[in-house]
Amino acid sequence: MENGLSSTGDIKLDQAINQWLQFDKNPQTVALVHGLVKEGAVGELRRCFGSRMEFGTAGLRAAMGPGISCMNDLTIIQTTQGFCKYLEHCFGEGLKERGVVVGFDARAHPTSGGSSKHFASLAAAVFTSRGVPVHLFCDITPTPFVPFTVSHLGLCAGVMVTASHNPKQDNGYKVYWENGAQIVPPHDKGISVAIEANLEPWPGSWDTTSHSPLLKDPYQDIHTEYYRTIQQHCHHREINKSSEVKIVHTSVHGVGHTFVQSAFKAFDLRPPYAVEEQKDPDPEFPTVQYPNPEEGEGVLTLSFALAEREGASVVLANDPDADRLAIAEKQKGGQWRVFSGNELGALLGWWVYQCWKQTNPDQSTVKSVYMLASTVSSKILRAIALKEGFHFEETLTGFKWMGNRARELLDQHKIVLFAFEEAIGYMCSSAVLDKDGVSAAAIAGEMTSYLATKNTTLSQQLTAIYEEYGYHITKNSYFICHDQEVIRAMFDRLRHYGNQDQEAVSYPRQCGGVPITAVRDLTTGYDSNQTDNKAVLPTSTSSQMISFTFSNGGVATMRTSGTEPKIKYYTELCAAPGNSDVKGLQKELDDLVDAIIEDFFQPMKNNLLPKPE
Repeated sequence: MENGLSSTGDIKLDQAINQWLQFDKNPQTVALVHGLVKEGAVGELRRCFGSRMEFGTAGLRAAMGPGISCMNDLTIIQTTQGFCKYLEHCFGEGLKERGVVVGFDARAHPTSGGSSKHFASLAAAVFTSRGVPVHLFCDITPTPFVPFTVSHLGLCAGVMVTASHNPKQDNGYKVYWENGAQIVPPHDKGISVAIEANLEPWPGSWDTTSHSPLLKDPYQDIHTEYYRTIQQHCHHREINKSSEVKIVHTSVHGVGHTFVQSAFKAFDLRPPYAVEEQKDPDPEFPTVQYPNPEEGEGVLTLSFALAEREGASVVLANDPDADRLAIAEKQKGGQWRVFSGNELGALLGWWVYQCWKQTNPDQSTVKSVYMLASTVSSKILRAIALKEGFHFEETLTGFKWMGNRARELLDQHKIVLFAFEEAIGYMCSSAVLDKDGVSAAAIAGEMTSYLATKNTTLSQQLTAIYEEYGYHITKNSYFICHDQEVIRAMFDRLRHYGNQDQEAVSYPRQCGGVPITAVRDLTTGYDSNQTDNKAVLPTSTSSQMISFTFSNGGVATMRTSGTEPKIKYYTELCAAPGNSDVKGLQKELDDLVDAIIEDFFQPMKNNLLPKPE
């Protein structure tokens, strides 16, 4: 290293490092890079500088640390400069009139000096340096408050600095458009190109100390407006006031505690018991291996212990940025049942519709009602919609698609009551066009209190829903595979099943002896259910996704993950109302899944690793 410059022998790598050292003003990340260069740690330098984080529809998500592959002060500035330029291109002077909102969670990485709060301040500095008004939250906030603010204040865009439920070393940069929903293509590509064209920090981009008149703090106003708005979903205030139901809540060391307490207060529900060890934000997440309520019982151990001490029957858990919600209920035998995302989708969807029906006795308006779910989530809403007469639509996986579709429907004066995805994400109010674990927690609290007046538990109500609309048994899991070529060959085999001719498309016609009645391939755009065989949902050649429909009511989707080396499968058996042989249905689904694994995944041949237990 001469004159502080890198000389690893790899010209491209040296260029990336030296440009970094020229631009970076964070002494901690600069010192880390100098240290790696001095040690000759080429492998680690390649990890940090080998390739820039890819900006996609979910924004950015990566480990905090030095380099263009990580989340740090410089990459936040570069990303925001690109985003700002793209917004200027799209909105012109309107951007300076309307502005943006920036929020953040409680993540921090002392080693590199990075934190969500500091990243948010840098993002705000970039925007104000270009004359753009910024509504910068003064304190931590749940992710759903950012899209709510975009819609409520009529802003051009929103940024939320969060890595949601990722491991503690990660952070992220999530982007919302003027419609209050997450961005969809082609915005991601446009922003990505603009980032590459604006890598050198602008004058003022590093200045987080100036008290610009363009900076406003929306915290109090949005806090008041949000809780006023969600009260329109409170339908049983008198029951809530007198309810004896005891509920435990954990925010899993994230931002959710005070916000869920306030939501319960807005519904006149008795405050939930907070898990003391987990209620305050802590970027180390000291009591859990992974801060993800989807992991189930491991994350909820302290919640169950508190519930036992207090005599509570229900546990609510948010992920660290409070956009997801998990629920568990104590059963008669004393054990705890953690509901799956699909089961909670059935319960919340049923409840939201019942509340709507109660306040809208004129059933002619039901034709304007819509519910949405992602294509890999349970079809239970479809069954309820068929019987009750409202509309159900599927979207691609991810709330960005549901949020944007909801906005389209709302603009057509339709009523979007509910949307969900199996990864414990719920949109119970169209005031937030994204998953919202805060409003969902209060609505779940009211549903629990109401059912208690009927001497009914959540588990009993779920059974009643399945009895009325048909059992929907699901089984989801994944295999791990790091070899992209193996994954490509596996999916290509399904497109040319039993056919050596790579030009001719022929999908499997049966699996495990069960005939396949329909195939939808959202990689190639094929859908046998359409008269022209062309899929209605958007397609993407950059990821693999094939769905099979079976003659016995089974549905199976195989897809690759956009962020992890996983091949996921989602399976469901949709039984007709009246078929209550749950054990028989479960065995039928288990047999089908076994056959799908054996015939379609071929784990032995493809060296696939099963999901770790």
